[in-house]
Parts: sequence; C-alpha cells; structure tokens
Amino acid sequence: MLPVARALRHLAALLLAVAVATVPAAAAHASDASAASAPSSGWNDYDCKPSAAHPRPVVLVHGTFGNSVDNWLSLAPYLQDRGYCVYSFDYGRLPGVPVFCGLGPIEKSAQELSAFVDKVLAATGAAEVDIVGHSQGGMMPRYYLKFLGGAAKVNALVGIAPSNHGTTLLGLTELLKYFPGASDLLDTATPAIADQIAGSDFLTKLNAGGDTVPGVHYTVIATRYDEVVTPWRSQFLSGPDVHNVLLQDLCPADVSEHLAIALSDRIAHHEVANALDPAHATPTTCASAVS
Repeated sequence: MLPVARALRHLAALLLAVAVATVPAAAAHASDASAASAPSSGWNDYDCKPSAAHPRPVVLVHGTFGNSVDNWLSLAPYLQDRGYCVYSFDYGRLPGVPVFCGLGPIEKSAQELSAFVDKVLAATGAAEVDIVGHSQGGMMPRYYLKFLGGAAKVNALVGIAPSNHGTTLLGLTELLKYFPGASDLLDTATPAIADQIAGSDFLTKLNAGGDTVPGVHYTVIATRYDEVVTPWRSQFLSGPDVHNVLLQDLCPADVSEHLAIALSDRIAHHEVANALDPAHATPTTCASAVS
C-alpha cells in the first residue's frame, strides 16, 4: 500500500474511532432515528413547573455523535431527583444518518437550540433557562448566546469537556493539510467536526472579541484525561464570571475521560449541581461519587 493511502486509512480509522468512542453502546444498537428521540425516563415533562428553589428549567445539549437520550441517562435523572425541570433535544441531524446527531453545521445547530429554548420557556413560564452541554454541546450554545440573542434567555452555561477553542485530536488534525481535499471532504460529510478543529473559521468567529458575553454565568468542567478535546486546557474560558474546574483538582483519583465525565461521573454531576445553584453549593470531593 502506498504511504499516502496508508496514512489516509489511519486518519479515517482515527475519526471513526473518535465517533464510536463518543457515544454509549446503547446508541450503537438503536435501529433508526426515532430511537434518539424516544421517551426518556421522566425528563422532558412539559407539564413540569419550576419550583421556587429551582426556578429555571435545565436544557441539556448533547455532544457530537450523541443524542438527547443516551447522552443524559445519568445526569438527567440526577438533576430531576434534585427538583429540576429537565429537557433535552436532538440537533444537528444529517439526512440519512440515524441515531447519531450533532453532525450538521454548528451555526444551524445553534438556531435549533434557540427554537428549543423558546419552546421550554413557553411551556414552563420561566424567564430564563440554564444550559448544560457536553463536548460540542458545551461550546455550541456560546454561538446562541453571542449571535442569536440567547444571553437574554440564559442564566448559566455549564460546559462539560466543551470544545470551546477546538481540538487538535492529540495533534492528528495537523495531518489534514498533507492530504489535498481532505478538509473539504470533512466539511461536506460532517460539518460539525470540521467546525471543531482548532483554528476553524467557525471558532475564529465565535471567539473573536472575547469568550463570554455579559449577564451569563459560565462554568467549564474538564478532565486532564480527555483524549478527544485536546489539549484539555483549551476547554477553559477567559473573561468575567467564568469558573474553570479541573476534575482532578476536586478528586485526584478520578480518571474519567471525554465520554465518562458526562455520562457517568457523579463527581462531575455534583459540580454541575453546584454551578446551577451556587447559593447552596457544597464542596465537591471524591466522596461526591456516592452522594
């Protein structure tokens, strides 16, 4: 096999591996797109009315290759059990691609988020929502806040391993420039992945003039073992009203990587709860894994 063809095969294998690694096994066994929007276990209840203790509904935004159910099988019930009205939705679907969402152009996905927030506000009667997102879902809402008027409707944005400044995939995205047409193919086939490569036109626009907008509280929760959004420090935001958290500073024994930090890590869940209700925050430690 020619060296170029071999390298392309390795790059394709890498992208496929990342795709598979960023969704739970349950999604891989779903048969069609309806599975991604199947009724979840108690959340997405449009009769839920926010309480005085938790007056803002929580909108959960899945990551690339994720969906509204599988991404939140742990965190949604965790928040619901603590008295929140919790909602999730699918965005960024591509024609002919079942189950796996978050693949379309991120600017369009932000418009889908805008419409969903309006739907939740209308149903609950709340003035604002809080947003919690994983990976792309922690970064994409920033476009909504900055360019689509979302700052007036959002109190807090909590990003779990968010791709705020893109990713180098451990430096492997640098290989794209050695293969003419590879970047164009990525733009066409999976626009959201292309948008999340460090230095993309989308990220340049998003981060120009500062990472944050006034009036929104920002929290970023990262893990040093993230193998998808790299380097992990690129997830952190700069600006006023920003709280950047490294999971291992809270619990050195926590070895969660990019997927587990959102799907199953109750230490990260506890820190999400703190970010949503800072007035009643309690210390996040290794013991939070069983709290």
